[in-house]
Amino acid sequence: MSLFIATAHAAGESASQPGLMANVLMIAVFVAIFYFLIWRPQSKRAKEHRSLIESLGVGSEVVFAGGLMGKITKLEGDFAVVELSRGVEVKVQRASVVSVLPEGTLNSL
Repeated sequence: MSLFIATAHAAGESASQPGLMANVLMIAVFVAIFYFLIWRPQSKRAKEHRSLIESLGVGSEVVFAGGLMGKITKLEGDFAVVELSRGVEVKVQRASVVSVLPEGTLNSL
């Protein structure tokens, strides 16, 4: 039994540890992976959504995050008044717009 323990201790002493450059390289690889897989795509999506929100106008047919569809009748700062059907208007945040539909889509549904 003591033979195995001595061998294990001897193996631990002779193993070399990675240098400082290897540690810095590993951190740089993790940062690059984080940037290309998480940060950059999220930034791109946010920029596209921001341009979508800025392009909204009266008469745009939109879909909201909750699944509601309607036509914008009035814009009031960060809010939009949307007509869901004749006589039914709802005030919602402009940021909740998911997509803009082509003109005339609501009439065909």
